[in-house]
Amino acid sequence: MSDVNPFPPTDEARHAIWEMLVHRDIDAFVAGDWDAHFTDFAPDLFFGIDARFSDNPDSWRVTYADIARYREAWLAGAKELKGRIDDADLRRSIFALTHLCDIEITGDFALARKKFDGEIRLNDGETVTLRWQTQYFCRRVDGRWRIVGFLGYLPNPMGSSRAAEPVKRAPAVTQHVGAGPYSPVLEVKPGRIVVISGQTAVAQDGQTIGGSDFRAQSRATIENCAALLRNAGCTLADVFKVNVYLTDLNNWPAFNEVYSELMPAPLPVRTAVETKLLRDFLVEIELWAVKP
Repeated sequence: MSDVNPFPPTDEARHAIWEMLVHRDIDAFVAGDWDAHFTDFAPDLFFGIDARFSDNPDSWRVTYADIARYREAWLAGAKELKGRIDDADLRRSIFALTHLCDIEITGDFALARKKFDGEIRLNDGETVTLRWQTQYFCRRVDGRWRIVGFLGYLPNPMGSSRAAEPVKRAPAVTQHVGAGPYSPVLEVKPGRIVVISGQTAVAQDGQTIGGSDFRAQSRATIENCAALLRNAGCTLADVFKVNVYLTDLNNWPAFNEVYSELMPAPLPVRTAVETKLLRDFLVEIELWAVKP
């Protein structure tokens, strides 16, 4: 899709919604300007459901229960690409892979179906794959269309994972009482293996995310893992092996709480070790994934 609005000005509502969800959204993202993006939300009504690239609703999570949580993730995504591609090239690439031609409107409510399908080539030759879709829920508030929520990171196309044979399966086994969120054994169908180096709660500017807050570091670490997987065309749903390194195993229950929120089933096999880590990091994760 180009940066030309496909809806004529005479189709006032759809024209305005497209400008909000495509034109202004992309311009704000490229600039890393959250304040510009924020004006298009109804913050008191906002919610965001993360489908985690799964077409199984049981795997979906309320990752963005409020606008503050979404702001944090949005800014992290913008910073991830900053300096790795020229702004003009980034803008052109995102427009090229973004599609929004289906907007359903009933009174002051609208459902907009936005899809991403393509790659962004960075200055160093690496590529970032964007292949998902988002259902935006919009309302006309005080005469202006605003985003009140979304169901995002859905597979594109939907149903593709159901048609394919699963790459991993958890055989039925009996576990001991108190077993954590992991699979004791997995059967993995051979495919292309993706391995990422150990990740920590480090931001693009090199600063530690979350400080001494263990749960915040755990969440940021898993999200960093997910970002690297996306670069290889994978998601957390493709992970079959996880190694977790903690500075204090007393934090293990807290880690499992965060891990259970973010990791879809069937859960990977997993190992945990207490050890010293670099700097002020409290947790480090390395993982293996398989592509169909």
